[in-house]
Amino acid sequence: MLLGTVLLWALNSTVTRYVVTHGFHPLAYSTTRYGAAVVLFWAYTWFTERSFRIARADLKLVGFAALTIYVNQVSFVYAIDKTSASTVTLFLGTTPVFVGLIAGAVGFERTGRRFWIAAALSLVGVGFVASGSGGLGGELGGDGIAILTAASWSVYSLSIAPLMRRYSPFRISSLVLGLGWLPLAATGASQTLEQTWHFDTLTWLGFGFAVIGPLFLTNLLWFTAIDRVGPSRAALFSQTQPFFGVLFALVLLGEHLNRWEIVGGVAIALGLVAERLPRIGAQPPAD
Repeated sequence: MLLGTVLLWALNSTVTRYVVTHGFHPLAYSTTRYGAAVVLFWAYTWFTERSFRIARADLKLVGFAALTIYVNQVSFVYAIDKTSASTVTLFLGTTPVFVGLIAGAVGFERTGRRFWIAAALSLVGVGFVASGSGGLGGELGGDGIAILTAASWSVYSLSIAPLMRRYSPFRISSLVLGLGWLPLAATGASQTLEQTWHFDTLTWLGFGFAVIGPLFLTNLLWFTAIDRVGPSRAALFSQTQPFFGVLFALVLLGEHLNRWEIVGGVAIALGLVAERLPRIGAQPPAD
């Protein structure tokens, strides 16, 4: 289940890149994709739990999480539109470092020397990837939006963590995605109205995969797997996502990485390893 989840997540950037370069407007794609995912989550949650109720004190946190997922989706689809899927995937590999930086800044956890080494390595990697993918005259705008995608996902992950201790992931996903879809639909209204829907079969298959796989099915697989094997092993699997994501983009889209992007990817990978090692040692043994 963990491997399946990681592969579905990794394939998402490649599929999204294909879809938005074969007829879909970026915001029209995000609006319709998230709208379909909201329907799936609401139907599944109602069938399994018969309730969407949360405490009034948690409404602000749900609203904040919805805002961050809105920012994340707008930045993700435009990053994919403006630069390559492999480059976006490499930048998304910095997400654990962003989580640590933000968690340390707001006082959620302490960050030690090894974390700062990991952050420095990842920052160097980001610089190499950005310079290799176009530099100041090329795709720097797309690179900046890709970094915003990783940062906003980190904020989203931290904001829903307290909610996950009190409610099921499906109830939280239903509420957060539903609220996040409202500003997304408003922002993308003009593109959605202008969108023509005459796509080839492969584009429609890609759209269907993007709704069912990375959004809906991964929630079922991921949280079931965490319950069985624990978050530590799940986190180790999740850090293979950038490797698989780049591999899919290279093989399926015919993209390529130059030597500076490869160096940057290696630096980001080393940063992930350095960030993860102290956390592994801190985990108590399973009973």
